[in-house]
Amino acid sequence: MSVLGPSGCGKTTLIKCVAGMIRPDEGEIRIGGKVVNEAPIQSRDIGYVFQEIALFPHKSVYENVSYGPTVKGWEVARTRHLVEEILDMMRLRDRAGDYPERLSGGARQKAAVARALVSGSLLLLLDEPLGALDARVRAVLRHELRGLVKDLGLTAIHVTHDQEEAMAISDRVVVMRAGRIVEAGAPMELYLRPREIFTANFLGEANFMEGRVLDVTQKGSLLEVDRWRLQTTSRERAKGKRIVAAVRPESISMEEYRGRRAGKWEGRIEGEVFVGSAVRYEVRIGNGKVLAVKHPITFGEPEFHMGDRVGLTLPPQHVLVYDYPEGGIEAEVSLE
Repeated sequence: MSVLGPSGCGKTTLIKCVAGMIRPDEGEIRIGGKVVNEAPIQSRDIGYVFQEIALFPHKSVYENVSYGPTVKGWEVARTRHLVEEILDMMRLRDRAGDYPERLSGGARQKAAVARALVSGSLLLLLDEPLGALDARVRAVLRHELRGLVKDLGLTAIHVTHDQEEAMAISDRVVVMRAGRIVEAGAPMELYLRPREIFTANFLGEANFMEGRVLDVTQKGSLLEVDRWRLQTTSRERAKGKRIVAAVRPESISMEEYRGRRAGKWEGRIEGEVFVGSAVRYEVRIGNGKVLAVKHPITFGEPEFHMGDRVGLTLPPQHVLVYDYPEGGIEAEVSLE
C-alpha cells in the first residue's frame, strides 16, 4: 500500500506513528490485530527504511545487515544463515565486505532494505526510500522491491510523493491531504474513477469545467459546461444540479478540423510540449477556455502543430461528474 500526497500532508507522521516513533494523540494502531500504541519500537516487529539511506558508515554491508540480529543476541550461525540468504536475495553477496561509501545509491538502499528485513519483520515501512536515487535506478529498484515484498509475503506501507511510483507498484493507494485521508482504492480505480475532485487533480491531470445538468436519460446525462453541451454516462445528479465535469487530457481525441459536426468541439492549438510518447497540447475552444489534450505520437512525428484548427471529441464514458464544491474548484484542488 502506498500513501500518496503533497509535501507536508502527514505521510511520514502517519508511518512514524505506526513505527512507534511518534505517539498519536488519539485512536488505535493495530498490527496483526494487536493494539500497539504503548508497545516500544523494538517489540513491534517492523522494518523501517528511511529516505536518507541511514547505514552505519563505519560498518561493512554484512555488518550493517546483521546489526539487528546481533544486538538481539541471536546465535551466530543463525544470524549468518539469514544474512547470507537476504544478501543473495538482494544480489549483494559480492558486496558484503564493502563499506557504504563504495556503493552506488541503489546498492546502499538495497542494503538498507536487507537490514530492515533480516530480523523477520512482516511489516515493512518505506519512507520515500527511492527519493534520493536517479530516475533510472529508481524505476528498476521499485519493481525489485515489489517483487521482494510479494515473494516474502510481507505487508508494506510505502510513503511517496511520486505518483507514477505509487501507481506502478501498489495494490492499494491512499491519497492524503492536510492530515486526512481523502480517498483510498486500487491504483487504476483511483485514476479512472476518482470519487473526489482533489484525487482527480492530484493523480495525473484533469480538465475541470463548471456547469449544470440539462437532462437525465437512460443512457446518461446531458451537461451544459462553459456554454458547451457535453454528454456523460453518469446519471447520479438530478436535472438542474450544479456540477463540475472532469476529463483527463489523454481521454480527449483530437483530429483535423472538418467543419462543425454534432458531438465535436472545435478549437485552435495555442501550446505544445513533448512529453515522451505523446505531445501535450493546449487547445483554446470557442468559449475561450483552454483544454489540455495529450495526443500520442504514432509515426515518429507529431500530427498537429501550433496554430492548427482541430476538432475534439470528449467520450461520454470518460467524463467524470462531481457536485460543485461549496468553496469552489480552486479551493478543492489546492494542495494546502
